[in-house]
Amino acid sequence: MEHQYIEANEDEGEVGSGVFLPGGILLGPADALRARLPETGRGDAWGGAAVVPWLTDNEAGPESGHYVGAGGVGRWSLPDNLACDKPDFPSIAAYLDAVHRTLTEGPGDAMGSDVPGLVWGCLVWDDPEAPLLDDALEHWYPVH
Repeated sequence: MEHQYIEANEDEGEVGSGVFLPGGILLGPADALRARLPETGRGDAWGGAAVVPWLTDNEAGPESGHYVGAGGVGRWSLPDNLACDKPDFPSIAAYLDAVHRTLTEGPGDAMGSDVPGLVWGCLVWDDPEAPLLDDALEHWYPVH
């Protein structure tokens, strides 16, 4: 999988490509596993948890997001690593089903504070109370 870069239109602002899930962008195999591989002089920040990160809000320096493991899908955050907390969903399938239900049936905030919306034909999840979109915000409208 390769994340596609879409050059910003100076007249319309910038909308991140690939952020079509409420948990952020999908991490490719190398990026997902890099966080779990031991480095010289560094211990296991994950405390041996049998999980792999698979979504992140910040691809430039992933420090938080969602993990997947035998117990399901939960949230992780480094350096304080919350990967061992109880999973939010029993599987990736259950997570994707919840996303589908949120998109098709609503309510928009069923997955949390970020709600699905469209801007320039792109699905973008954002928090209407504390939006992260900049110039594109005026063009964003919620699905529900």
